[in-house]
Amino acid sequence: FTEEMARREAQRCLQCGCLGLSKCEYRELSIRYRINASRSPSGLRVPVDTSHPFIIVDPNKCVACERCSRTCEHQAIELTTSTEREDMDEVFLRINERCVSCGACVDACPTGALAKKSIMVPLPPGEARHVRTVCTYCGTGCSVNLLVKNGVILEARAESKDPPNNGDLCLKGRFGFSFYRHPDRLTMPLLRKHRDEPFRQVSWDEAIEYVAKEFQRVRERHGPDALGVLSSSRCENESNYLAQKFARAILGTNNIDNCARVCHAPSVSGLRIALGSGAATNPLHEIEGAEVLLVCGSNTTESHPVIGYKVKRAVKKGTRLIVIDPRRTELAAMADLWLNLKPGTNIPLLNAITHEILAKGLENKAFIRERTEGLDELREHLRDFAPDAVESGTGVPADMIRDAARMYAATRRGMILYGLGVTEHRAGTYGVMALANIALVTGNVGRSHAGICPLRGQNNVQGSCDMGALPYVYTGYQDVSDRDKREKLGRAWGCRLPGVPGLTEPQMYEAAVSGRFKGLYCIGYDPLQTQADTGRVKKAFERMDIVVVQDLFLTPTARMAHVVFPAACVYEKDGTYTNAERRIRRIRKAVEPPGQALPDWRIISLLATAMGARWEYAHPGEIMDEVARVTPSMAGVSYERLEDDGLVWPCPDEDHSGTPILHRDAFVRGKGRFTIIPDIPSQEQPDENYPLVLVTGRRLVHYNNGSMTRRCRGLMSLVPGEFLEIHPRDGARLGIRDEETVRVRSRRGSLKVRARLSERVRPGTTFMAFHFPDTLTNILTSPGLDEISLTPEYKVCAVAVDREIVQERQ
Repeated sequence: FTEEMARREAQRCLQCGCLGLSKCEYRELSIRYRINASRSPSGLRVPVDTSHPFIIVDPNKCVACERCSRTCEHQAIELTTSTEREDMDEVFLRINERCVSCGACVDACPTGALAKKSIMVPLPPGEARHVRTVCTYCGTGCSVNLLVKNGVILEARAESKDPPNNGDLCLKGRFGFSFYRHPDRLTMPLLRKHRDEPFRQVSWDEAIEYVAKEFQRVRERHGPDALGVLSSSRCENESNYLAQKFARAILGTNNIDNCARVCHAPSVSGLRIALGSGAATNPLHEIEGAEVLLVCGSNTTESHPVIGYKVKRAVKKGTRLIVIDPRRTELAAMADLWLNLKPGTNIPLLNAITHEILAKGLENKAFIRERTEGLDELREHLRDFAPDAVESGTGVPADMIRDAARMYAATRRGMILYGLGVTEHRAGTYGVMALANIALVTGNVGRSHAGICPLRGQNNVQGSCDMGALPYVYTGYQDVSDRDKREKLGRAWGCRLPGVPGLTEPQMYEAAVSGRFKGLYCIGYDPLQTQADTGRVKKAFERMDIVVVQDLFLTPTARMAHVVFPAACVYEKDGTYTNAERRIRRIRKAVEPPGQALPDWRIISLLATAMGARWEYAHPGEIMDEVARVTPSMAGVSYERLEDDGLVWPCPDEDHSGTPILHRDAFVRGKGRFTIIPDIPSQEQPDENYPLVLVTGRRLVHYNNGSMTRRCRGLMSLVPGEFLEIHPRDGARLGIRDEETVRVRSRRGSLKVRARLSERVRPGTTFMAFHFPDTLTNILTSPGLDEISLTPEYKVCAVAVDREIVQERQ
C-alpha cells in the first residue's frame, strides 16, 4: 500500500457507518500523509454483495491493494480494476465458488471492502475488549483473539505472531462462535428419577445431592466398579484431571475413559510401544520445512484446515508429498504420489513400504544400529509383504509402492502426518506402529522437520489423555499398576487408590448390558451420536440405574440421562488446552455463562464435596498447580509460565523451557522398537447382501456431533444436512441419480440420506460424516474394535444402498 496509492484514493475514504472502521488502515494512511478526505463520495455506485453467510463485499471501498487475493489459499477472490480512470469506478470484487469461508481475506482487507456480518454497527478502534484464547474445535489448537463488547463476542481474529497458527484460522475458528448464545443452551440443572418422566428444572443443591446419593447407593450395593466416568476431549485439562481424580479418589474405581477412545487411543498405545511416548514428536510449524511429507489417513484440509494450509505451502516451496487415502482428498489431488488403497488395507501397504526400504538397502543403518531394536525379527516378518505380493489386495500398483519407499527413504527431513484413517480400524494400533516402523527404519525421528505426528481430532484429545482420563494411567501416563506411582498419587490425594486397571468405554457398555455396570457420569461427550454401532450403546444406557450428563445442549446422550448439569462453554471459563504438538495453552473467560451454567471443574468439585471430599479449588490455576506436583513431565508448568505462547511438555521443572522435539538423543523407552505388524482384516467385508464399503469421516464446515456448529446459522447455511458420496459407476449400476434420496443399510440398521455422485470415493466405496442426529450415521457402523485399544472400526462397514421409492400423492 504505497503513498502514491493513498493520494490517488484519498477521496475514497471510508464513509460513516462502515463496518470496517475498527481495522481501517486507509484512514491511518490518509492522516499520516495529510490527505484531505473531505471529498469522499456520498453515494454507492456498485451494489453491495451480502450473499455470503459471513462476509459483506463492498467494491465501493476497495482500493485494489490485492491483499485479499494474495492471502487467499484457494484463489477464491476475484479482483479486477481499471486504472485508466483516477476514481477507479470499475473495481470488480467478488468471492467465487472456490471459497471455503475461512475469512482470511476479510482480516487482510485494509478497508471496509470486505467486512464481517457479525459486526453490524461501526466499531471504532479500541472500542472492544480483546481476549486471547484457544479455538474450541480441532486439535491444531489455534490461537484466537476474541473481540468482546458489552458481554457479547463480536468477532474472532488471529495474530500473525501467535503459534501454532500464526494468523491462520479456518471458518469454524473465525466464524463458528455464535453457538454460545443459542436459545438451546442448558441454563438450569434438569432432573427426573425415571426416564418415562419429563425433566424438571431444579436447583444446583437438589441436583448435586441427588446424584451424590445415587452414586453412593450404587457403590454400596454393587461396589465401586459398577460406576464409571466418561470425560471429554472437548473439556479443558483441569476438568479432565478432576474427572479422573473423582473416579479414583471419590468413587474408588479406575473406570475412567474419554472420547479419545473413539479416535486416537491407538496413537497413545502404538506410539508408547514403539517410541515410549504416545504423542507427536515435532511442532507443527516444522511441516513447512520438511523435504518429504507422508500424509496417511487424514483429510487434512477439511479436518485440520490450518495444518492443511501448512502442507500446501510446503508443497509450493518444493516439498514432496505422499498421500495414502482411499478418497481423493484435496491433498491427494496435489500429491506427487497418491496411494489410493482399498479401505482396511493400511497394514499390508505400510509393511510393503518398509519391506521395499529394507530390500533395496535404503535404511538408515547408523541410526538403526545406535538407537533401535528388533529389526532382524521385523525383516524376517516382512518377507511376505513385497510390493508385488500386496498389489492386488491393497489396490495400489507395486511400482507406486516402490516409488513411495524410495522417496521417503531418500531424505532425513521426512515427516509423517496421520489421522483417523489410520486409528479407526480393527488394526488401528498396529497401523500406528507400522508408521513408526517407517520413521525408525529411515531415521526420521528426533530431528527437526521430521518425526511422526498424529493429527488430533478434537481440541483437547491430547490433553484429556495427558491428564490421566484413561483407565490404565494417571497424569503424564504413569501406570496405575505401578505400586510406587499409585502410592505417590494416593498420598497426594489422601486416599487409597485401586490398583487394577479399569474398564474402557466399550467395556463399560458391555458390562452395563450384562447388568454389572450401573451408573455413569458423562462429561461433555455424546456417545449416542458419535460412538460406533449406536444401537448397542443405547441398550447399555437403558440398563443403567443412574446416568448423569454434563453438557452445553440437550444432546441425544443427555436425553437418556436422569440428571443433566448445564456447563459453561470455552468462552465462559478459564483453563488450558493441549494441542496436537503437546503445547499447553491458556483459555480465558470472555463472557458470562447463561443462567446457572457452571464451568466443568466447578461442577465436579461440587459433586466431590457432596460425597465427602474437601476440594476447595478457587480457580483452575490451582488445579494446574496440583497437576504439576503429581506429574513429573509437567512439573514446570504453571499459569504464570503459560501466559504467552504456552509450554510444550515434557517440562520437568520451572527452569525448563519445554521440549518441542521428542527423542533427540534417546527414546523415552530407551531404544526405538521395531514391531512385527500382523495383517488383521477388517471385521466386515462386502458380500452379496452388503456389496459396498462405508467409510465415515468429517466435513469441513461441521465438527464432531455438530452440537455447536449446527447452532451457528452461517455454518448451517453452507452444509444444512448430510449426504452420501457414491461413485458414479456405482450410482449408474444401482440406478441412483445425483441428489436423489437413497436408503443405506447395514447389518445393524438403516437410514435415508441424499446421494451425491462423486469421484472422490473409490468404486465400491461410499462416504458419510456423522454430524447430524437426524442422519444417525453411526447406527450403521461396524461393531469391530481395535484389538489393543478397543477403538471402534469406523472406517470399514459393509452396506447396501437402495433407491428410496417415493409414493406420489393421488
